Amino acid sequence: MKPTRRTVLRAGTAAALLPALTTRPATAAPRATAALQPYASYWFPDSLPDGDPAPGVTWRSLASWSPDTDPDLPFNAATVPLARRFTPTPVNPTARAGQARIQALVSFAPTSGNPSQGAPTADFYALTHWAYLDELVFWGGSSGEGLVLAPNAPVVDAAHRHGVPVLGTVFLPPAAYGGQLRWTWDLVRQDASGHHPLAAQLVAVATAYGFDGWFVNAETGGGDSALGAAMLSFVRELRRLAAARGQRVTWYDAMTVNGTVGWQGALDEHNQALFEAADDMFVDFRWTADTLASSGDLAERLGRSRYELWAGVDVESGGWNTPVDWDAIVPADRPHTTSIGLYRPEWTRSHLPDGHTPEEFHAADDRFWTGRSLDPSRPDTSDGWRAPAVSVADRSTVTALPFATVFNTGHGLRWYEQGEVTSDSPWHHLGLQDRMPSRRWTVRTDGARPAVGFDFADAWHGGSSLLVAGALDRPAEVDLYAPRLPVGPDTVVELTHRTDAGAVRVELAVATAEPAATGAAPPYTYLPVPAVTGDGWHTSTVRLADLAGATVHALGIRLTATGDGTPVRWRLGGLAVHDRPTRPAAPTGLRVTAADGGDLRLAWNRAPGAVRHYTLHRVLPDGTRRFLGGTCQRAFFVTGLTPAPGERGVRFEVRAVGESYTSSAPAAVTHPW
Repeated sequence: MKPTRRTVLRAGTAAALLPALTTRPATAAPRATAALQPYASYWFPDSLPDGDPAPGVTWRSLASWSPDTDPDLPFNAATVPLARRFTPTPVNPTARAGQARIQALVSFAPTSGNPSQGAPTADFYALTHWAYLDELVFWGGSSGEGLVLAPNAPVVDAAHRHGVPVLGTVFLPPAAYGGQLRWTWDLVRQDASGHHPLAAQLVAVATAYGFDGWFVNAETGGGDSALGAAMLSFVRELRRLAAARGQRVTWYDAMTVNGTVGWQGALDEHNQALFEAADDMFVDFRWTADTLASSGDLAERLGRSRYELWAGVDVESGGWNTPVDWDAIVPADRPHTTSIGLYRPEWTRSHLPDGHTPEEFHAADDRFWTGRSLDPSRPDTSDGWRAPAVSVADRSTVTALPFATVFNTGHGLRWYEQGEVTSDSPWHHLGLQDRMPSRRWTVRTDGARPAVGFDFADAWHGGSSLLVAGALDRPAEVDLYAPRLPVGPDTVVELTHRTDAGAVRVELAVATAEPAATGAAPPYTYLPVPAVTGDGWHTSTVRLADLAGATVHALGIRLTATGDGTPVRWRLGGLAVHDRPTRPAAPTGLRVTAADGGDLRLAWNRAPGAVRHYTLHRVLPDGTRRFLGGTCQRAFFVTGLTPAPGERGVRFEVRAVGESYTSSAPAAVTHPW
């Protein structure tokens, strides 16, 4: 197994994509030692390396995989369908719809030892700027662990909730990094009928696990024209089979049609056939303005969109300090040349010092995706980093009632339920993430701009709330969502909020039409939120009956300070839009499927009807309920439990949670100690 290393890759240099593929995040997720712990899956195509795997690594053959014999499949299979998305009127005049798209190659965790359903740490790349993404690649792989990576369910569930497809990775590394040409031949092997068994196997994995296709990166040198022909045939069959299941295939610009590895930094005669065989292609970092222009032109001559080419931008080591010829990709004065392929944007987490807070991570991530101004409606034109929000229009999936959010980012320092802490353990589980506000943070005021962001010191539900803090010397309007929500005579908006300092008047901002022009403010109507008295969280209801028959195109809040000038600290813990509250049906059949001391696997039967996710609690002898975790799956692993005083058996409860965050009655089981 080759040692971990960090390698700087720049557009236009001779460096290839390969060295950084095995780079691990700065802080790996804690690994449970229990044999029952399920992990995200990874395989070799067929034959395994010589020798023995490193501790904690399991070598598996993709050729031997079957969903019927996969014990971790219930923990790894995503359940959230890919949402349909639409493009609201762009929030600034430079952001365009229908041109450049954005793909991100993200290493969320090590290839091996990546827990299937989150871990007890808040230190995680909790990606929230899905509105600018068109495709996510679950990045990783190494010659000592495995070469084929299936995304774990929390990542897929969060991405799908925002309408973003997720691809697994097939990585065939260079010999310098342990690659062996036999693994490439294993992948493209043909049977007696001329078909490629592993093409069908990859599609079967994506179908069973619920993700959207594969990113194929073949970088093992030493091939010849026979291997090139076999690879082309393989990609064609993979795409044909994938398309039949609604899946996609992205090809990385490495292996050429003659079987050798040569990074072109362009679409040209050396990789054209492989691009045509796939849905799109990641163009290696060697691109120049001229090669991107010629690549886009060639794609169109082939009857394909130039935006099916992702121009690689390596940000692993430099983040927003990375020098990029943005005018070559997304010029401001003419149509965009190609799309953008961001390599390793989790730099926004990895560059932070040890001990950083979730707030510090999100501040860095907002800076990366939105730009130095931290407001997509007014980009800083002097910023050398052309953030995605500057060039690409945001998208939304908020189109149906009920819609609710508790501003849960998918990680936290504690877990809250109705404002009370029900677990004081840090955690992450991206599948529990809400649909995020897409325009973070658009603030309109004639006075000093308040600070707006996710805060982890307190929450109404989940791990975070939205905090607005500042002098508010003038009213401040904060955009939250750009939805398409139908309004009926019974539609209401509920806001759960709290004032920590100062005094403030709260109004709900509702627009039932698009802005007059790109970059213009929504035509808001301001509806008073009933005033509250006393400390703590309050849920206020605003009725939309007067707007019945209309469609909500924008939702926000307007805050006006009403006190003695004390700076305001105001939290929004929840926002719900619905016609009437509904309670989901309860799951059934909660059971312990395996146990080893305080480590247990649990499973249950699906609750009928719509379910957002499930929550699992332990009930202590005194009746106290402690949150153990949540998941979109119907199986969960808990570890490290010990008996409470006088407890003969541990009692578990699982509940279904609906889209408006109402919970079902529990299903329960008691497991003897």
